[in-house]
Amino acid sequence: MIESLEILADPLIRNRIKTLYSNPDLKQFSSECDQYLKIIRESLPDNLQHTLFLYEDALTSLQAVLESKIYLQGFKDALYLINELHIRAFCIIPYLRIE
Repeated sequence: MIESLEILADPLIRNRIKTLYSNPDLKQFSSECDQYLKIIRESLPDNLQHTLFLYEDALTSLQAVLESKIYLQGFKDALYLINELHIRAFCIIPYLRIE
């Protein structure tokens, strides 16, 4: 069930992340981060340039994994809530009297 949920949710997650990153506020923040990284890169000696590259690569990978996991957990939570509401509604219905 979990794997099929991941397969079904993947296009939705990709679309949501794409929408998120088109947000003007996020674009501005991202631009500022890029400027700071450029300053750091220009300030570092040559022997540390590769270390900074590895750090940026690891950070980007971590961010991508976290984004997908967070959205996937959101879908799981939504399904759980829908299931709980359905079960509770089903349990209440037999006790309702229609007159």
